Amino acid sequence: MRKWWPLAAVCSGSFVFLLDTTVLSVALPRIGDDLAAPLSALEWVANAYTLVLAVLMLPMGSLSDRFGARGLYVAGLTVFGLASLGCALAPGAGVLIAARGVQGVGGAALAVSTFALIGSVYRGPDMGRAMGVFGAVTGLGAAAGPMLGGLLAECLGWRSVFFLNVPLIVATIVLTLRVLDGHRRTTRTRTDLPGMAVFALCAGSLTYALTLAGEKGWSSPEVLSLLGLAAITLPAFIRTELRGTAPLLDVRLFARPAFSAVMLCTLASTAAFAALVYTSLWLQSGLGLGPVRAGLALMPLALASFATSLISGRRLHGASPRAVLGTGLGLSGIGCALQAVPGSHSSVGFLALGLTVTGVGVGLLGPVLGAAVFAALPPERGGMAAGAMTTFRQLGQTLGVAVFGVLYRQGSAVGLTRVLTAAAVTGAVGAVSSFVWGPKGRARWRAGAKGKRRSEAVAE
Repeated sequence: MRKWWPLAAVCSGSFVFLLDTTVLSVALPRIGDDLAAPLSALEWVANAYTLVLAVLMLPMGSLSDRFGARGLYVAGLTVFGLASLGCALAPGAGVLIAARGVQGVGGAALAVSTFALIGSVYRGPDMGRAMGVFGAVTGLGAAAGPMLGGLLAECLGWRSVFFLNVPLIVATIVLTLRVLDGHRRTTRTRTDLPGMAVFALCAGSLTYALTLAGEKGWSSPEVLSLLGLAAITLPAFIRTELRGTAPLLDVRLFARPAFSAVMLCTLASTAAFAALVYTSLWLQSGLGLGPVRAGLALMPLALASFATSLISGRRLHGASPRAVLGTGLGLSGIGCALQAVPGSHSSVGFLALGLTVTGVGVGLLGPVLGAAVFAALPPERGGMAAGAMTTFRQLGQTLGVAVFGVLYRQGSAVGLTRVLTAAAVTGAVGAVSSFVWGPKGRARWRAGAKGKRRSEAVAE
C-alpha cells in the first residue's frame, strides 16, 4: 500500500486543479450578482485562467525537466492555494480576475508536473495501474465540477468554491513532502527563453482570439488581428526551436507520424468535454434544470470514465496504443452521436446512454495517452512530453468551446445537435488517425539499466 501514496499525492493535486477548471461555470451568475460585475468582467473571470494556462503549459514542461518535477509540483500547489484564497476574499471583479490569472500559473505547473512525477515513480505494470487511477480521478474531477459548483454556490455561496481549495491544497503539500522524494534537475541545459517568449505570444494570441470569437464573431477586426499575429509567430517559434541547442519543444518530433498522431488524438479527445459545456447549458436553459440537477444528469459520463480508467489501466497494460486510442476516440464519438439524435438530449434517460458510452471512451483514453506520449520521448524529457500533451489538450479545449459556440448559436435544441454532431465527427477523425498513424507495439514500461525507465512501445 505504501507504494501508492505518491500516486495519492499526485492525484489529489490534479483533482483540485481540474475541479477548479470546471466548477466555476455554474457559479458565475452568483458572482455577477454579488460583485455587481458586468458580463464582460464575468467572461474574464473564466478567460484569464484559460489564457494563462495555454501560455504556460509548455514552458512549465521545460522547467520541470531542468529543476525537477517535485519542486515544480509543490510550487504550483502553493501558488494555486494562495491564489484560491485571493479569489475567495476578492472584494471586486478586478481582484478576482487578477487572482484567477495567478491561479493559472499554479495550475500550469500542476498540470505538467503530475505526469512527470508518475513517469518517474512507477514502472512496469505499476505504470499502467497508476495511469489508470490518475485518468479516473482527473476525469471525475473534470466531470463532477459543474455539479459540485452548483451545490456549493446554492448552499454556501460562490466564495466557498475557492475556499474549498485551501485545506485540500495544504493537505496535498504535506502528503507530497512526506511521500515523494526530491527529484533533482534532470538536465543541465539552458532555459530556452527566446522560445518561451515567442511561444507565449503565439499561444496567447491564438487563445485570446478563440475566446473573443464567441463574443464578437470570427470576422471582427480584433479576432482577425489576433489570428494573424498567431499565424506570424508560429513560424517564428518553429524557426527558434530548430536553431536552439535546448529547445522548449523539439519540433522535429512532429516529423514522426506516431508522435503527430498522438498529439492529434490529444486534440480530438477534448471534443467531448468541450461539448459537455453546451450540454450543461442546454439542461439548464432548455430543460429548466437547476445547477445541481443538471450536474447529476451529467454524472453518467464521470462514473463511466472513472470505472473504465480503473479497469483499463490494469487490464490493458501491454496492449497496442494504436488500438486503445482508436477505440477510445471511436466510443467517445459514438456517445456524442447518440446524444445528437434529434430529441435525445431532451430525454435525460436517453442522454445518459450517450454520456455513458462517451465516458467509456474517455476512460480508455486517459491511461494510454500519457503512456503513448512518454514512449515517444526519452525519460529525461518527461517534462517536454507532459508540456506538449497538456498544451495540446488546453488549446483543443479552447478551440472546441469557441467553434462549438458558433454552432450552438441561440441555445436551441438544433444548435446542441450541431455541437454534438461536430464532437462525434472529431472523435471519428481522431480514431482513424490513431489506427492509421498511431504508435505501434506495446505501451509497457519497465526498469532498465541504472534504474531508468524505458518504453517497449515502438514509436514510428
